[in-house]
Amino acid sequence: VQLVESGGGLVQAGGSLRLSCAASGRTFDINVMGWYRQAPGKQRELVATITRGGGSTNYADSVKGRFTISRDNAKNMMYLQMNSLKPDDTAVYYCNAYVRKYEYDYWGQGTQVTVSS
Repeated sequence: VQLVESGGGLVQAGGSLRLSCAASGRTFDINVMGWYRQAPGKQRELVATITRGGGSTNYADSVKGRFTISRDNAKNMMYLQMNSLKPDDTAVYYCNAYVRKYEYDYWGQGTQVTVSS
């Protein structure tokens, strides 16, 4: 499984961005997908996850009500709509895909999101 993120950039506080994650390879093995982020000097943290069918989502408390995760299995894509962005949202955002069959996590290379105040 290969993951490629896109959509990051520089935005002012209060603005919006939409991140995309394109999956390729053995995508039919992917179960849960998610977005994680890592700010300078901090550990990588969960942002949001979504199950294969999209029926269950999970969000970090810090992004609830502002971010929305979605998934299009037919296109092998996952998205993160980020609204009302804050400077604290500044981080490198990573796409993650978990394959339960192999108990293995795949990661993308990350995309930078910078929110200016």
